[in-house]
Amino acid sequence: MPRRAAAHTGRRASVLATLAVTALTATGTPAAAAPAAHPPASPADSRHAMNRAFVRAAGKFDVPRDLLAAVGYGETHLDGHTGRPSQANGYGVMHLASNPASRTLEKAAAITGEPLSRLRRDTTANILGGAAVLRSYADRLGLDGDERDDIDAWYQAVAQYSGTTGRPAARYADTVYAFLAQGFAATVPAGERISVAARPVDPVKGTLSATAGRAPITPYPSALWVPADSHNFTVGRTATIDKLIIHVTQGSYAGSIKWFQDPTAEASAHYVVRSSDGQITQTVRDSDTAYHAKQANASALGIEHEGYIDDPSWFTDTMYRASAALTRALCDKYGIPKDRAHIIGHSEAPGTDHTDPGRYWDWNRYMGFVEGDSSSGSGNSTGGSSSGSGGSSSSDGLGFASYTLLQSGASGAQVTAVQQLLNTQGYTAGAADGNFGAATLSAVKAYQTTRGLPAGGIVGPKTWTALLSAGSTPTLRQGDSGAAVKRLQRSLTAALGTTVDAVGTFGPVTATAVRTYQTRQGLAVTGIVSSNTWAALHAGR
Repeated sequence: MPRRAAAHTGRRASVLATLAVTALTATGTPAAAAPAAHPPASPADSRHAMNRAFVRAAGKFDVPRDLLAAVGYGETHLDGHTGRPSQANGYGVMHLASNPASRTLEKAAAITGEPLSRLRRDTTANILGGAAVLRSYADRLGLDGDERDDIDAWYQAVAQYSGTTGRPAARYADTVYAFLAQGFAATVPAGERISVAARPVDPVKGTLSATAGRAPITPYPSALWVPADSHNFTVGRTATIDKLIIHVTQGSYAGSIKWFQDPTAEASAHYVVRSSDGQITQTVRDSDTAYHAKQANASALGIEHEGYIDDPSWFTDTMYRASAALTRALCDKYGIPKDRAHIIGHSEAPGTDHTDPGRYWDWNRYMGFVEGDSSSGSGNSTGGSSSGSGGSSSSDGLGFASYTLLQSGASGAQVTAVQQLLNTQGYTAGAADGNFGAATLSAVKAYQTTRGLPAGGIVGPKTWTALLSAGSTPTLRQGDSGAAVKRLQRSLTAALGTTVDAVGTFGPVTATAVRTYQTRQGLAVTGIVSSNTWAALHAGR
């Protein structure tokens, strides 16, 4: 729901890299530097421009390259949107902001000496500016050279980069470290590929905690609660709730939540959904009037979705499912028909001048999930959020239409499933109570270490795949049925990121999924599950 519409490690040991680190002022803020000359890039340079920008900025400000890339990925999926601003007036790959609550754009200009116009539009300068801001936060925290070498030591600096404080800041930092733990690869608009390899992470959080209270007076108790500023909504309503409006944030999840906390924003929504794992935060009570759709505000609930309307990479399967589960719950609570006359886009609201959710939003898919249409892959599942609220599609509590990223502080049915799987496999996770606490975290880390997985305590696709596939390794082929087939289907769902219904019958859909998995893993593509395919699944590949 953009107010501003947009078309949308280590320490370098060499002497040269050491000299590249800018001098510090007496206050611990990197000193302003004269802007460097920027000769025109050759075609060969352009093919690697962003990778080189990350390396250069990391060396100049002694910020781990992968951390810098993960922050940018979390903010924008590494798309600078040709200098156009986000809804919070943030610019570029690193989302340098210029609004009353956050002045990272101006801070970057003061440190680097780059003009504001270049920081807004030039990717190399923007990444340099992001590194400068992160380094200034590290200096404020007192991180010395050796500590800056440790990627886990940057957690609190990353939290400050979010522009918010407390639990929202911790959740922002948790997301960045989840990207580091799981790794990622992105192809940016210029065609260049940027990647970060998975690694174990154990961030130094200090007193920050992402554990959050649940939203009050809500029909969707798994939502987190971060209230919008009182200037950005009206207490109460003047009309009956009769519709839901789908928005796209034109910015990041954390940035949008922070924007709703800014008293100058004059904008809010009832819910915000995160792209990577479907986490949901409520910012305005259902009974109050959020400012999201002008004439429709009085009678509508607004649901924001992290991303940009011109970039379909934000609209993940997990986001669709989590949002659809929320929409279904709200429709049931308020008696709203589950149809396109009552579930509409921002662009369809009366009196609007906005275009979200845009042409990349898949309405057929979304409404299929809302209506529980099995052809959309939703089955009986209610989708999922980072709190593990997705409903089980099986009586044993292990089957879901998608498996969401879980970490300490999460709760819900998917946490219960992890606890059950760990306990069954000999890793003591405590009572299977659906709360991801210290015992579960310890068990997850022990399991990951034993299996050779990134041992950060975050349950992502690799850990899910290994947990769900564990067991005997019978040869399976089309026409087979039974518990082993169901185990296979669940682990394929986690590994591929698309639903393979765990019905226990090896049909054509499962055979196709097996071939897809074998192709991705470089195995013989037979469609038959033998010891090699099981071994890859057991390894979390």
